[in-house]
Amino acid sequence: MLKQTHIPRQIIEIDGHPTTHAITGGGDAVLLLHGWGVEISMVWPLAAKLAALGYRVYALDLPGFGDTPPPPVVWTVFDYAAFVRRYMDAVGLERAHLFGHSFGGRLGLILGAEHPERLNKMALAGSAGLRSAPPWTARARLRMYKLFRSGLQSVRLSKLAENLQKCYNEKYGSADFKAAEGVMRQTFVNVVNQDLRDYARRVAVPTLLIWGADDADTPLQHGEMLERLIPDAGLVVYPSAGHYAYLEHVQQTAQAIHALFGSSES
Repeated sequence: MLKQTHIPRQIIEIDGHPTTHAITGGGDAVLLLHGWGVEISMVWPLAAKLAALGYRVYALDLPGFGDTPPPPVVWTVFDYAAFVRRYMDAVGLERAHLFGHSFGGRLGLILGAEHPERLNKMALAGSAGLRSAPPWTARARLRMYKLFRSGLQSVRLSKLAENLQKCYNEKYGSADFKAAEGVMRQTFVNVVNQDLRDYARRVAVPTLLIWGADDADTPLQHGEMLERLIPDAGLVVYPSAGHYAYLEHVQQTAQAIHALFGSSES
């Protein structure tokens, strides 16, 4: 992915972890959290629009993405949410509005439920966090694979078991899983296997949900479910838009977010 050279990137230490971030604009604080496998550049067009509307916008490369090194050990989504809070502490944000896309939406669900005192209002675009049950064929295939691999390991054919695992991952692993390396691969597994619907039910800040009708990564039915689960939520749907609907309609998205964040209602 090509980086936007005009982004004013800086390095900040978060508990000894060098973290790339950027800040623009002035006014009420808005924190932008990007999706899995991308970085600041994928939220910066929205940052520019929000800055023009009178907000001070903060964005960071989460650990393992962009120019920020991976975490030192395997993390869960809760570790990432805790890291976001530590980032807020480091830049002096007692409270902020939050925008999260996809993986960033997962973090928003946790923060909105567990730490609503740190957020004012929230907008989630194509948010991940609801785990759909895979088809029975996929479940059966995984069960047989695990049984066969365990059998190989039990008779000390560890090399064959390792080769079987590599073949299975190569054939059936997602693009994000295949792209992840080192601690990020198991971190990815931890993240995608965590269902956050119970956290969605406890989100205690007003929330705008933004979705593309043709989102193939987080289907529209997930947005509709989150609208039902989150106590104070509204859903905006862009027809014929995909997983990056907020970028396909960035000006409209900024105006919709401003309508929520700029209102005096709590």
